[in-house]
Amino acid sequence: MIVSASRRTDIPAFYTAWLMNRVRSGFALVRNPFRPGTITRVSLNPAEVDAIVFWTRNAEPLIPYLDELDAVGYRYYFQYTLVHYPRAFERAAPPRSRKVDGFRRLSRRIGPARVIWRYDPIILSNLTGLEYHKKQFTEIARALEGFSQRCVISFLDIYRKTKRTLERMEKERGVRVIDLHERPADVREIAGLLAPIARQSGFEITTCAEPLDLQEYGIQPGRCIDGDLINRLFGLDLKVEKDKGQRKWCRCVESTDIGAYDTCPHGCIYCYANASLELARRNFNQHNSLAPMLG
Repeated sequence: MIVSASRRTDIPAFYTAWLMNRVRSGFALVRNPFRPGTITRVSLNPAEVDAIVFWTRNAEPLIPYLDELDAVGYRYYFQYTLVHYPRAFERAAPPRSRKVDGFRRLSRRIGPARVIWRYDPIILSNLTGLEYHKKQFTEIARALEGFSQRCVISFLDIYRKTKRTLERMEKERGVRVIDLHERPADVREIAGLLAPIARQSGFEITTCAEPLDLQEYGIQPGRCIDGDLINRLFGLDLKVEKDKGQRKWCRCVESTDIGAYDTCPHGCIYCYANASLELARRNFNQHNSLAPMLG
């Protein structure tokens, strides 16, 4: 079994204490987000967990506990988001230098092959045009050179709850976001801009759940939860199938997510995982790290 921790919230940044309590207890309870009355017990016995994929924007709270995870035999790697947007999009983001320092610290601890840089999501707006992304991507890629080997990009998906937030932001603040999935020419232009920058800094560059074929730019369709990568990193021979529960264009293999929606207080207004920041903050403040279920 591959454990995803988590597409639904940032466990390393906010719920490390809960995670370590679950690891020591050997299980977690997970509520089905679409059938709230259905609760599943997920074994976290290291003998039953082939690998853990951590998703985060800030791994620093978890780093002191990696020795403990290693000692009991967990195998893991990180999908680590590092973008930098104006406050209109990220209300509580730390300075970019702090983000870079945290990424590097993790890479020094576990090695660059196990820390995958996510430049995700790419938002094209009247505040964040092509030149903005060229500058940010170039500076981050140079700062992470030698600290990661793979870069994952994806373009903002405007879900229903995201659409409401973005419409309110345009009305109240005049910030207009372009739906790139309706503008394939813009996607191709961005891909053609970023791909050579990535390669110059030594990154393989892949996409996450993108319908458009960008291989002409040297960008391969990727798997964030990647069975081949897990086999290569840890000397395993897993035979895992595509996860049929994910979006149509997602190529990830099967995994079990132990997180919960509406629990991440990062404050990114484009996030698909929160109905509102206020609800996420309330759930975070009420969270019990000793409980068997995160949310």
